[in-house]
Order: sequence, then C-alpha cells, then structure tokens
Amino acid sequence: MTGPSHAAPTTDVAELEALREIVQLAAGASTWDELMQLIVDRSTAAMGTEVCSLYLVDRDHGGLTLAATNGVDREHVGVARLEIGEGITGLAASERRSMLSSDLANDPRCAWIRGVDHERFTSIMAVPLEVGDHVVGVLNVKTATRREFSADEERRLLTIATLLGGVVERRRLHLETEAQLDGLRSVDQARAELIAVVTHQLRTPLAVVRAYLDLLGEVAAPGNRDEAAGWHAAATGQVLRLNDLVDAILDTVRADRLLTVEIHPFDVGPMIDEVLTRLAPLLRRHRLARFATGSRMALGDSARLAQVLELLLENAAKYAPPGAEIVVADWSSSGQVHVAVGDDGPGVPLAQRESVFEPFVRVNQGDEPGSGVGLFAARRLVAAMGGRLWIEDKRPTGTQFVTALPEAAA
Repeated sequence: MTGPSHAAPTTDVAELEALREIVQLAAGASTWDELMQLIVDRSTAAMGTEVCSLYLVDRDHGGLTLAATNGVDREHVGVARLEIGEGITGLAASERRSMLSSDLANDPRCAWIRGVDHERFTSIMAVPLEVGDHVVGVLNVKTATRREFSADEERRLLTIATLLGGVVERRRLHLETEAQLDGLRSVDQARAELIAVVTHQLRTPLAVVRAYLDLLGEVAAPGNRDEAAGWHAAATGQVLRLNDLVDAILDTVRADRLLTVEIHPFDVGPMIDEVLTRLAPLLRRHRLARFATGSRMALGDSARLAQVLELLLENAAKYAPPGAEIVVADWSSSGQVHVAVGDDGPGVPLAQRESVFEPFVRVNQGDEPGSGVGLFAARRLVAAMGGRLWIEDKRPTGTQFVTALPEAAA
C-alpha cells in the first residue's frame, strides 16, 4: 500500500493563480493608464497571444473606444473607435458573447481600423466585459499564426473579462466622480471670489457714508447738539452693522475669478480727481498731495481702475496716522501709465510685500477692521486689465502702491 503522492500543480490551479495575479495587480494599479496597460499585458501573457486590446463602451453607449493595447501603435488609444455591432469586437458587445475568427482576411464580419489592425494578424477572439446586465467593454486577443481557439481558452478569456469588468467600471466611475467634484469646486471657488470682490467693494461707500455722518455730527447746530449726537450714534451704529455684515461674508468665502473688464482708452487724470472728490470725507484727517502733469491715456477699464484706487486710498487712510501725508501721483514711463498711492504709515516689510496680495492676509492687524481681501482684489482687477500692481519704498518714509497699465496709442 502506497502513501499519498504530491503531484505537481494542475493546469487549472496554475490558471487560477494567473487569474488571481491579474485581478490583484489590476485592483492595485495607481493610475487609470497603469490599470489599462496591466490588463492588456497580463491578458496577453495569460492567453499566449501576440497582442491584446481593450475597448470601453462610451458613456452614451454609441460606440466602443480603444482604451489600451500592446503590440500595435498606441497613439490610437482614445482615438480609434468602433460602432456597437461593427466588426468582430463590436459584435461581441452587441451580442454579449464571445466572437472568434481564425481567418480575418476573409471574414466578412471583420472591420479594419487603420493603425490598429494589421494584415499579419490572422486570428482573433473577442469577449465582452459585463457588469450586471450591461456591457462596459470588450477584450480581444490576436495571433499572427492561424489559431483555432479552444473552448478552454475561450473560458479563460471570459473569466478574465468577468473579473476585470467590475474593476474597470468602478475605477472609471471613481475618476468621473472626481472630475465632477473638481468641476463643482471650480464653480464654487469662482462664485466665492466673485462674492468676495463685490462684497469688499461695499466697504468703500460704507466708509464714506460714515465719514459724512461724522462731519454732520461735527457741524450740528449748538442748540441741537445732544439730539444730533443721538442721531449720529444711531446712524453710525447701522453703518457699523453693515460693515460687520460685509466682514462676515468676506470671512466665509474663498476665490478664483474676477468680474469682467471692458478694455478701452481713457484719461487717467479725470478719473483720479473724481475718486479723490468722492473719498474726500474719508481722507479729511490726512494731508493730501496730488502730483500730475498733462493728460495721460491708459488702456484698461476706467471703472475698474477707479475701484482699485478706492481700495488703495481706503487702505492708506486706515493705516496712515492722522495728519500724515497721502500722495497720489501719475506718470508715464516705458509705454506704461503709472498711478501711485503712497503714505507715511508703518509701511510693509520687504519680506511681506508679496504676501499682502494673497487673500485673507493682513500684515498690520492692530485694531483696524478689515478682512484681508482689498489688496488681493486690487491686484486681480489690475491683472485682469493686463497691468501690474506692486509695493515699493516711498521717500523719505513709508511705502507706496504702484499700478501700471499699458499706455494707449496716441
């Protein structure tokens, strides 16, 4: 009586091991391209063929598009396409079963795709990748020598296709979901910046209204001083409530796009004077110096540059001490029109002169209200007009913000 023998692994065991390896590698692929290439490479090895190609059904179910291949020109990946039911591969999708041919040259079912199919291939087997009750793709293998695929080989390729169908579909759904989320994030970011920029522009008229209220309180008739003080306090309280609301909105948004701009030639001087007149109550506690000579035509959006100038002047009035000088100047140089706003305030350290243009960043926190959006909005508005905004030293003390726009042709 002999003991049990330890036979070598059967063909079925080896085949199962190969299938396990294919699925394990496919499930662990780090990228979509790596997953596609693993499928065709491992399937080629498992079937002992020269080439393998994977076609995926389009989302509109209108056709099949080549997703991966080996042994032929890969530049056709993502381009080569078959209609459902077209050719042997298309028939495998429409009839949801294996399609085989050992004489491609004379098979009327064959549909040749330039660059993908070559005359040297004589035999093909195509099987559908099914998930539930629908086909998500087709896997085919080809040989150069005439080959009658056996029932075992057909079963093997069908098993590979069945195992990989779910992996491929889940990965594709995952990628499509990520793309949709990215799109939603972009829309959300664009909406957030639009809200941030528009809301911040409310701060300047609010500051001007408050300045006028202060003036009215200062010039009230002596006999009505107490009553006027009450009105002033009530009105100021409402303005501060609005200002707090603006800050609350700004604190909750993030940004990525700006308002549209309309580019046209315009005279910088009158625009600057109009802004200074409008903001006079806000600047009344400072000494204003205006430097300009002649007319200067810039190419940009006059309304947007006015908004930028308002933001810069409000910033100067906020940080420059009372009685300090605020300088506004414009000049032409190297084909550009420059507009500068300088003050004798604490200035911006050299190392932080770029960070102040980032959203929600403030260098001098102090007790001054603010959200850190003004300079960010100003730079983005200038960039949208094709210009630049930067900080440089102001002599003898302080800093100045300089805007440069293209000079309009004479």
